Amino acid sequence: MHTARINLRLQKTVTVIAVALFIIKIIAWYLTRSVAVLTDALESTVNVTAGFISLFGLYIAAKPRDANHPYGHGKAEFLSAAVEGVLMMIAGVFIVYEAIHHFIYPRELKKLDYGIFLVAVTAVINYITGSYCIKTGKQNDSLALVASGKHLQSDTWSTLGIMAGLALIWFTRLQWIDSLVAAGFSLFIIYTGYRIVRSSVAGIMDEADKALLQRMVALLNANRRVNWIDLHNLRIIKYGNVLHMDCHLTVPWYLNVKEAHAEMDALSLLIQKEFGESVELFIHADACLSFSCSICQKMECTVRQHPFEKRIEWTIENISRNTRHTNEDNTGMQQTI
Repeated sequence: MHTARINLRLQKTVTVIAVALFIIKIIAWYLTRSVAVLTDALESTVNVTAGFISLFGLYIAAKPRDANHPYGHGKAEFLSAAVEGVLMMIAGVFIVYEAIHHFIYPRELKKLDYGIFLVAVTAVINYITGSYCIKTGKQNDSLALVASGKHLQSDTWSTLGIMAGLALIWFTRLQWIDSLVAAGFSLFIIYTGYRIVRSSVAGIMDEADKALLQRMVALLNANRRVNWIDLHNLRIIKYGNVLHMDCHLTVPWYLNVKEAHAEMDALSLLIQKEFGESVELFIHADACLSFSCSICQKMECTVRQHPFEKRIEWTIENISRNTRHTNEDNTGMQQTI
């Protein structure tokens, strides 16, 4: 739960910063009357709202597991990130409407130099905060923090674009550019919101994380022990920053309970060393059978029934299936458990 508390503390800071930047952007809009600056301010409204939603989500996620939630409250992060993404998409649609309205009924722009300076300050602060959120979120496997960081960084890029648009208006006096800039960056905001919603839904539905599985497979292949004859039925589920993993490990049939447990402990320590303390691992030990001999690399085995032929390289596809590997895997034949 240590990482959950770190995530919660960081999100509190992000929320306070979002409120301060929103106030600065409102001042910039009041001075300039630019719809592009209004676009930035409206996105900051979403930042503030989403910040409080993410804060609540991380507060729930940080709660210890209880009788009603035996796997903890980590899924709350996915829900808060989904709400944040939806809010971004709604804000983007509203900004498109405002840009079109401003194009048809233009307003005179004022004090663009002040506006450029103020939004530049917010861009720098947003980028630094967003980068730190993404870095911490990835380290702690917090989708809510990653979503907040991406949101802040998308705000930074849109702010830079708006600054460029304001500078162009300042030099050319073509005020219709204001609407064009606002509409263009609103589409970027909508796309970023969609990606956050897509990631959230994947987490809620326990969709397989290919990047995580590939990292796991590489780790297991690189550190494979001679008694790890086979690994299959590997499944990983994310609950916020906690990973729940279970698998079947085939070991020599003649190992006693203590020896088999030592092999499972070695597998657990390997994974926890790589992925941190927020991993819950459940391993089911299988005894090897005669068809396992051809892929078993334990050369000193005194009860071998068949000679070793080749090592089966573990992949995402073959360790995820609920079947034991044999030397016929390349032909699609496997022994079902």
